[in-house]
Amino acid sequence: MPSMNRSDGGEGPLLDVIGLTKSFGGIQALSQVSFRIEGKEIVSIIGPNGAGKTTFINVATGIHSPDQGEVRFKGRSIAGVPAHIRASLGMGRTFQLEELFSSMTVLENVLVGCHTRSHCGIFSTGLKLSRARGEETLMREEAMRSLAMVGLGHRASESISSLPLGERKMVGIARALAMRVELLMLDEPAGGLAVHEADILRRLIYELVNRGLAIILIEHNMPFVMSISERVIVFDYGRKIAEGSPQEVQSNPEVIRAYLGEED
Repeated sequence: MPSMNRSDGGEGPLLDVIGLTKSFGGIQALSQVSFRIEGKEIVSIIGPNGAGKTTFINVATGIHSPDQGEVRFKGRSIAGVPAHIRASLGMGRTFQLEELFSSMTVLENVLVGCHTRSHCGIFSTGLKLSRARGEETLMREEAMRSLAMVGLGHRASESISSLPLGERKMVGIARALAMRVELLMLDEPAGGLAVHEADILRRLIYELVNRGLAIILIEHNMPFVMSISERVIVFDYGRKIAEGSPQEVQSNPEVIRAYLGEED
């Protein structure tokens, strides 16, 4: 795998989405979607159910292949790059329904993220060879740092099933952070959260951006989106229909018709 560092020394967009198109049967999930993420910013993607938001994340992270178009990450095309390799390159995500392992502890769930960067194979790990043991120790330390960042270091040894929804979502974020991501895509992170939990999430997102991450936020909670986003992108029926500041998007007539509703 060639280096994915930008050949111009880091200039240009972190993520460049160019004409993405994806269909499932007769349903057009994405249609010629293009935009850029410059890095160290908070960009929200909104739209009605079925607008193509989660499909975009699945295509960008390599779960689905596009029918047309291209995704460029850190200046290079990642066409055909498997999802786990994209994760190891610094592209992380969470899920609407957190794909956590209920039989594992909180720490063990976060360690799953660390293992995307493991250099020791199953054979070495299974035999507990010294290199594998050393790497495992380092990964546990990094997993604990990720948990501390989301405020859950004290819950590390507990079963994931014992945590409330808001804390489980934070574990999902910690697992992504353990991959050492540069771009983090959050799929409905505020859904189902109480007001105080949403405030904790907001502070965490600001902290991550201050640390240099770029955030793509897929969210239906409009007050949350409009309070935190630097830029908002609006999808409708798989198309990008608007892009701009929260204020610009809220006043866009096409957005009002398609998503926010329109007075009779």
